[in-house]
Amino acid sequence: MGEKKISVRGNLVRDMMKNVMETSLKQPIQSGQLRRNPVEPAWICPPGYGYEIIEMEEFSMEFLQPEGIFTGRVILQLHGGGYIGPMKNIYRRFAVRYSKISYGGDVLTVDYRVAPEHPYPAALEDALAAYMWLLEEKGYQPRNVVIAGDSAGGGLSLALGLYLRDHGYPMPAGFILMSPWTDLTNSGESYEENYHLDPLFGNSRDNMLFHSSYIGQEDPKNPYISPMFGQFHGFPPALFQVGSYEVLLSDTLAAAGKMKEAGVKRRVSVYEGMFHVFQMALDLIPESQEAWKEAEEFLRIVYGIRRRLDGEPVRRVKSRRKRRK
Repeated sequence: MGEKKISVRGNLVRDMMKNVMETSLKQPIQSGQLRRNPVEPAWICPPGYGYEIIEMEEFSMEFLQPEGIFTGRVILQLHGGGYIGPMKNIYRRFAVRYSKISYGGDVLTVDYRVAPEHPYPAALEDALAAYMWLLEEKGYQPRNVVIAGDSAGGGLSLALGLYLRDHGYPMPAGFILMSPWTDLTNSGESYEENYHLDPLFGNSRDNMLFHSSYIGQEDPKNPYISPMFGQFHGFPPALFQVGSYEVLLSDTLAAAGKMKEAGVKRRVSVYEGMFHVFQMALDLIPESQEAWKEAEEFLRIVYGIRRRLDGEPVRRVKSRRKRRK
């Protein structure tokens, strides 16, 4: 693969990850301490948006809408955190970004139940309930719904897609998957190859990826838990983004490979030298900026603002993504 040419800011932020990412904590998050006592300032909705908390029977959701605009488009966002981490302010900022890059779309973010108190299938049940709420209560058309998730939320997004297809529910327009955790058996080659590179999950197996409390008593190879073990025929287009330094790199490549076998349109972008969910940097580093531009391009395509998906397979992305002709 050669020398990794990434931005100076990208290098700096990557090297800071071990100190600033709460999801890398071990005992505090495994015990539930972090979820019970999340330390964050109150989030203030930016001007030009309406914000509503929707209380469901078992969980809550947060609904963001641009004021004075209704496009009929909506993003269903499933947050990361290893199925044990809380809904956090970064996902509220993601919601605003998703609304902007979908050209005025609405965004529903699900604060689904998490382990250890609520193992599988709680998160999947809540994701399904949120999807059906959009269709049945709010009247969105499936062709205008895109499901987006990062890390565990990316795996949950694919698990939801498998469940929808298997049980005869209408499929969404597409999926945006940022570093999805698709294999809870942690069997991919990158778990070894990137063990000393990953600044978040590397150099230790005492983290949320191993001995997951979300699995409970179930088989971790259940496709609704580890969608990498599923089959993806009948799926809509999907955008995969992942960093080349991640132990979860194989989770992306394996799931995308199965989509290819099933004839599903997909785009896979491997960002050189990047860490887990580097998109959280938003506009701080060029690689994150480029990833969000790519997500915007994908949304334009699946929503019909552009004609069709460019079927480019796996791409290696350096500090600036190569422009397609």
